[in-house]
Amino acid sequence: MSVLTPARMRPRDVLRTGGAGLRSRPLRVFLSALGIAIGIAAMIGVVGISASSQEDLNRRLEALGTNLLTVSPGQSLFGESSQLPEEAEGMIGQIGPVTAVTATGATPAKVYRNDHVPEAESGAIAVTAARLDLLRDVGAAVTAGAWLNEATHRYPATVLGAKAADRLGVVRPGPDQRVWLGGQWFTVVGVLGPVPLAPELDTAALVGWPVAEERLGFDGYATTVYARAEEAYVVQVRDVLAATANPQQPNEVEVSRPSDVLAAKQATDAALNALLLGLGGVALLVGGVGVANTMVISVLERRAEIGLRRSLGATRGQIRAQFLAESLLLSAIGGVGGVLLGIGVTAAYAGLRGWPAIVPGWAMLGGVAATLVIGGAAGFYPAVRAARMSPTEALATP
Repeated sequence: MSVLTPARMRPRDVLRTGGAGLRSRPLRVFLSALGIAIGIAAMIGVVGISASSQEDLNRRLEALGTNLLTVSPGQSLFGESSQLPEEAEGMIGQIGPVTAVTATGATPAKVYRNDHVPEAESGAIAVTAARLDLLRDVGAAVTAGAWLNEATHRYPATVLGAKAADRLGVVRPGPDQRVWLGGQWFTVVGVLGPVPLAPELDTAALVGWPVAEERLGFDGYATTVYARAEEAYVVQVRDVLAATANPQQPNEVEVSRPSDVLAAKQATDAALNALLLGLGGVALLVGGVGVANTMVISVLERRAEIGLRRSLGATRGQIRAQFLAESLLLSAIGGVGGVLLGIGVTAAYAGLRGWPAIVPGWAMLGGVAATLVIGGAAGFYPAVRAARMSPTEALATP
C-alpha cells in the first residue's frame, strides 16, 4: 500500500505563487512598498550625499593642496594683542622643507562704494596689504581683471575678494571702476574668486604693500604669514613655525593648517548625517509595519484559499513559504525602488551643488538586504498564522 506524499514546491513555484498573491492587491502592495521605499531612499540619499560631499572636498583639497600653513600673532600673557617680528617671513623661509612664503597685513583703512556712504557702513570689509606672490601661494585665482603687479602695487589700485566685490556692487573691474578707500579713490583692477584655504581674503580689499605704507597708515608688520611646505614634512614644519617666527615669544604665535578647518566642517556634517540616518531608519521601520499589516490582512481575507489549498494537500510548510515569499517580494520591490529613488536624489542634489555623484556600493546592497530582513520579520507571524489554520476552519469561514 503506497502513501501519497504532497508534491514539493520548487523555489520558482514559491515565487510565482507569492507574486500571484501580490498581483491580486496592487494598490495595497504599492502603498506598502512605498513605505519601504521612502525609508531606504532616505538612508541611501543621506549616505550618497555625504559621500558626494566628501569626494568633492577631497578633490578640492587635492587641487588646493593640504600643505598650506598660516602664522598669525596671538595674545600675550596679559591678554594684549601681540605682533609678529619684521623678520618673521624671512626666518620662516629659512626652514628647509618650506617651499614658499607670503604675507598679508591689516591696515586701519576702511573701504566704501563712494565718498557719500556713512563711515559706520563699511560692510565689514578689511583693507589688507598683500605681497605680489599671495595668489600663487594660497591657491587663489582672479575671475575678472588682473592681479597687482610691480607697477600697480605702488599706486592706488585694489583687488577685491569675492564677497567684498559683491558688497561693494563691483561687477567689472577697470579704469573707470573706483572705490573710496582710506579717504581717497582707488581703482579696482581685479576681483578674486572664492579662496577656500584663506576665506579671510573673500571679504578683503587687497592693496600693494608699498602703497599701504605710504598712504593708508600701514605699519608694515605682517598679520598673517602663509607658508607652503613639502607634503611629507608638514607636521614637522608646523611644530617649529611658532618658535621660528618669533623666537623671543613663541607662545604669542598662532599656527594653523587651513585644510584642517575644511575637514572639521566635514566631520561636523557627519553628526547631522547620523540624525538623518536615524530618521531614515524610523521611516524604514514604519514601512515594515505597513508590510506586516498588509500580510495580516491578506491572511484574513484569503482564509478560504488557504483552506482549499490545505484540502488539496498543501502542507503547513508550503503555506508558510507562500506567505513568507509574498512578504519578501513586497519588501524587495520597495527596497529596489528605494535604492533607485535614493540614487536619483543623490544625483540631483550633487548636480545642483556641482559635486561628483557618489553612492557607495555597500549602501545599495545594504539597503536591499535591510528590506529583506524587515520583510522576513514582518511576514513571519502572518505566515505562521496562515500555516496553523486547519482546512475545515479555513473553509468554514465566510
